[in-house]
Amino acid sequence: MKKGSEKQIKEAEELALEIEELTNCWKRALADYQNLEKRIENEKKDFIQFSNRELIQKLLPVLDHFERADEHLKDQGLQMAIRDFKRVLSEEGLEEIGVLGQEYNPVEMEAVEVVEGKESGKVVEVAQKGYRLKDKVIRPARVKVTKVNEQK
Repeated sequence: MKKGSEKQIKEAEELALEIEELTNCWKRALADYQNLEKRIENEKKDFIQFSNRELIQKLLPVLDHFERADEHLKDQGLQMAIRDFKRVLSEEGLEEIGVLGQEYNPVEMEAVEVVEGKESGKVVEVAQKGYRLKDKVIRPARVKVTKVNEQK
């Protein structure tokens, strides 16, 4: 009878090991699936968040033209239309990058000209506004940057 009970104990131990192994496999598979679900959800959010990016990039030159026209015309109707246009773009997550008087930052700015100034690396003029879409730069600001003339 001892051999039979030893055999049963050994079979029980083998079954316990197999159950443990299958449980671990099941837990890993569940963790992988949950990670996949999270990744897909994040990718979906990113896609939704940036789905309008191309359209907004196409609209930015139109906004530039309206703002240039407003500088010359000073028309209240045009100013109201620009405000509404900017509000709609803002609701989609667009924000202007404020650069005037700031240190030059190559991530958010593109230097189009270097001019003489009292200190180097300051933005003194904005040639074209830059914009971020939900914290990602979609158009860098085109700026004039100062440089100290050391030949004086």
